[in-house]
Amino acid sequence: MAKSKKPTSRSAAQSAVRKRSSGRKTAARSPARKAVKAKARTTPAKSSARKAPRPKQRIAVSHHREEDFKADGLRAYAHYRDLGISAATHGLAQAHVIRLLPPCNPAEVSKLHYHDVEFQMVYVLKGWVKTYMDGQGETLMQQGSAWTQPPKIKHMILDYSDDVELLEVILPAEFKTVELKA
Repeated sequence: MAKSKKPTSRSAAQSAVRKRSSGRKTAARSPARKAVKAKARTTPAKSSARKAPRPKQRIAVSHHREEDFKADGLRAYAHYRDLGISAATHGLAQAHVIRLLPPCNPAEVSKLHYHDVEFQMVYVLKGWVKTYMDGQGETLMQQGSAWTQPPKIKHMILDYSDDVELLEVILPAEFKTVELKA
């Protein structure tokens, strides 16, 4: 009678265990897998109070038209081109192109403030802008530069080129701006 050879590798050993266990797959499972399943079972159930579903978003398409730049935004020294994101997302987010009007007047522009937002990102499409952000100091942002501003970070514009254009994305679409004493 021939002796059976012992398995020489871990996978061979696991295979032998599977064959011996007459079809029981649990014998071949690793302890790590069992631990993961056990962990999942001990996780507390989520609260039954759920947020109301957001309204369905729609597609927003915006093509460049000079007449879409309006002086109806947050700052008097800027013209804004709304990209239709606020309406398409039912107020979840806002996106617009901002043209800062030349020449830069630091007495009007350089006012320390913050926005009560969840997210804010700015991308320089054209020109340059010099900003101040609390904890960051002064930074020169040029065409192609992008930055985020954490919620309620104190900041201000210090200077900008005559041709500056910025793309700004903010969540939520409606938010409060608070001007501070410098």
